[in-house]
Parts: sequence; C-alpha cells; structure tokens
Amino acid sequence: MKHRVAAVQMVSSGNIDHNLTAAAGLIRAAVEQGAELVLLPENFAVLDGGPLRQFAEREGAADTLLQGFLAGQARSHGITLIGGTIPLLSRPPASDGSQRPDLDDGRVRPASLVYDPEGRLIARYDKLHLFDVKVADRQAEYLESRSFEAGDDPVIATTPLGRVGLTICYDLRFPELYRKLLEAGAEILTVPSAFTRTTGEAHWEVLLRARAIENQCFVLAANQGGVHNESRETYGHTMIVDPWGKVLARVERGEGLAVADLDLQQLVRIRQDMPIVNHRRL
Repeated sequence: MKHRVAAVQMVSSGNIDHNLTAAAGLIRAAVEQGAELVLLPENFAVLDGGPLRQFAEREGAADTLLQGFLAGQARSHGITLIGGTIPLLSRPPASDGSQRPDLDDGRVRPASLVYDPEGRLIARYDKLHLFDVKVADRQAEYLESRSFEAGDDPVIATTPLGRVGLTICYDLRFPELYRKLLEAGAEILTVPSAFTRTTGEAHWEVLLRARAIENQCFVLAANQGGVHNESRETYGHTMIVDPWGKVLARVERGEGLAVADLDLQQLVRIRQDMPIVNHRRL
C-alpha cells in the first residue's frame, strides 16, 4: 500500500504568529496534494528570537498555543501531524510509568509531538543529542545545552501509515539511535531539523541517505532553509528518501514542500531480498 507524505520546509523567525500562519498554509497545501502525514521542521514556531522558557510555560497551561495549533491542524485536516519541535517544561513519564518533575533550572525540553487524525497526542520524543559544537559560520559556536535539557529514551509512534521512529536534527549523526528504532519496528524515520548551512552542505544528504540505507527505512527530513538573522543561516534541502537510498523529493531553499508516495511493499521487498539485520555479526 502507498501513502502520500509531506515534509515541510520553513524559514522561521522569532515572530510566532508569522511562523504559525506560514505553517498552517504549508500544511493546507500538503493536504491539497493528498498528504496523509505531514512533518514540520525543528523550531517551526520560533527560531532565534523570543524567550523559550516563556513559550514553554504557556505550553504547560490550559490554553496551550502550540499544542493547540498542532492538535487543531491534525483534526481539521484529518492527518497525522508531526510537530517538528516545541519547547516544553514537562518531562515525559519514566519507563516505569512514574512522573518526572518539571524542569526548574531555566532550560526546556525540545519535544517532537505526534498527533493522529483525530487531533489526539499519540507520541512525544525529546531530543537525545544536543548540538554543542563549533561551526565555521557567522555564529561560530552552538551550545544547545545552555537552553535545553536532553531527552531520555528513543520513541516509536504507531500511526495509520506504519511505525514511525522519531529523531531530531543532531540525532542524525548517531547511527546507534536509528538502529534501536529499527529494532523496535520502525518503518519510517523522521528528522525535523535546523541544520546549519555549513554542516548541511557537508553532511546533510549523505547522512540522510546512509540512515535510510543501513536501516532499510523511509526517511522524512524537514529542514529549516534560509537566513533567519544576521548570524543564523540554515541549509534547507528538505527531502524524502526511500529504503534504497533514492531521494524521492526535495526542496532546496526557502519555504516549500517535499511530497512523495511511500510504498511500504517496497520496504518489505528490500528487507526480504537483503536481510541485513539477520546478517549482523556484532
């Protein structure tokens, strides 16, 4: 069976109203093209502007702006919607079901939320790997750990399209996470991102295709793609990759949609013909 999906590319700013309007328009355009699942990029609602903790505090209240937006978009269009990332103060329950305390040290959790076609939250993944690196661009250094706390566990979302392994941006450089998702039954891997132009030009496509090939999964990668302020530029090149490593659709720069049909029978055939998981020696 084939399912049409869309990965959204944005050029988000610090203006949350503008960003949500842009996201809503792109989601609507994806649905008009027949998309059943839509993936938004990392930091789709706010990027490089505005206090993250203030947004996160509102997300803990009854009138949640961003979660309400995502739930409403999923419900009104009847789609599975993966909300890139939003800042949250709450931590998800521990693996034993116990509730972890909320953050109180000024940082937030970067969370990717999945909503079903009824607008119900069905999965949450908090970014495991934080981008604390030096990059040869105008910003020079990125220290996500100043603003964010890393997540704890890999997450699979069971959706009408199949089992979706959730990852975020810098996670892409850690193949062991993707192997754990494969072992948990992932058929589709999502990578909402804000990859810098410098690192993206060097590594973005090769990493995405490698994760698709080595795990024999479809990969949906929604990136930010443009100039956000005087020191921040993202790479774009949002794309959808099949389990053989073929790029099915891409958007180079600026706002846009990568739309493709995922043939899950192709995935089954590839795994049957080349059963790499069964051939592992280590």
